Amino acid sequence: MKIVHLANHAQTIGNGTVNMMVDLACVQARTGHDVVVASSGGGFEPLLRRHGINHVLLQQSRQPWRVPSMVAGFNRLIDRFDPDIVHAHMMTGALVSRFAGMRRRFALVTTVHHEFQKSPSIVRCGDRMVAVSEAVAKSLVEHGMLPERLSVVRNGAVDAPRLICRPTARPVRLKHPNVLSVAGMFRRKGIADLLHAFAQVRSEARDAPEFMKEPHLYLVGDGPDRLSMEELAAGLGIADSVHFAGFVADPRPYLAQTDVFALASHADPCPLAIIEAREAGCAIVGTRAGGIPELLEGGAAGVLVDAGEPQQLAAKLRWLLMDTHARAQLGARAKCNLDGLSVERVAREYMAIYQRTLAERAAMDERRAAQGARRAPDGAI
Repeated sequence: MKIVHLANHAQTIGNGTVNMMVDLACVQARTGHDVVVASSGGGFEPLLRRHGINHVLLQQSRQPWRVPSMVAGFNRLIDRFDPDIVHAHMMTGALVSRFAGMRRRFALVTTVHHEFQKSPSIVRCGDRMVAVSEAVAKSLVEHGMLPERLSVVRNGAVDAPRLICRPTARPVRLKHPNVLSVAGMFRRKGIADLLHAFAQVRSEARDAPEFMKEPHLYLVGDGPDRLSMEELAAGLGIADSVHFAGFVADPRPYLAQTDVFALASHADPCPLAIIEAREAGCAIVGTRAGGIPELLEGGAAGVLVDAGEPQQLAAKLRWLLMDTHARAQLGARAKCNLDGLSVERVAREYMAIYQRTLAERAAMDERRAAQGARRAPDGAI
């Protein structure tokens, strides 16, 4: 099958949409499909080449005045590769491929990765829409998506090519006991809640050092709210115990040293960080937000707390930091049923969707041809 993936870029900056697209494209190429990635480029290009994937430079922008050049570039791409499937991962690519290919042979599959992609225009794009979690699918239906045009393929990150093909990362040495979070510095990730919860845990540890050594918090990730989070940590008086590590391309050395992994998101469709923490066997605390409960099997593979409730979060962090047996049990449960979180499973499910979508388009074309054959020259049936 000839497959073209559309994304805004291929940069190694921790963007979950791009990471998932790259992993999927690599597995598809590895299983014998002819795969092309079209984007503005980035650090993943060498990995794509290693998997025999052709990267084509295609600038994508939301600025209206750039639409003609984007459409022309996309049409040249289609004329050159004649794909069976165009798989758009961001709104810009979905709209361009829809409007540029009004008379097209390919089938258009669009994956909704993020909350902001639930606009009416993106909902109407594509022969088939794919949500990355049941939570996102439910929201799409509420926004007007027809259920019969919608599929769900939950993200996967186990055995991700972008990680296993990297050179071995240097080990890190973290202070114990510790809490780790791998998340972009955005308000929706709940970093402020985690800082407030950690401040409470550290205060209680200082008051009762015989029960727990003073903990440390490691925050892996970067983003526009980092400065305000650093200021908050200073204001809470915990700056000496909070370590802002910035963006890390391969978080596995941090996960290997983690006592408790925490993700305090207010909104998170299907975070790869939870899957990577499960693969590492971490004891996990996550919020009941977006697809996090699905990734933690409703609480079987990790502890769930309400989003925006630092007190609940603090109570669970304190418990796990003090109870080594409970941590070990949670870590063991996190490593169960990982086949369902693998990139291979994601590739299989997308291939089934591609085949189904192509069959539906073929049936539609046959119906249109039959209707055309029944028309007289004057247009009467």
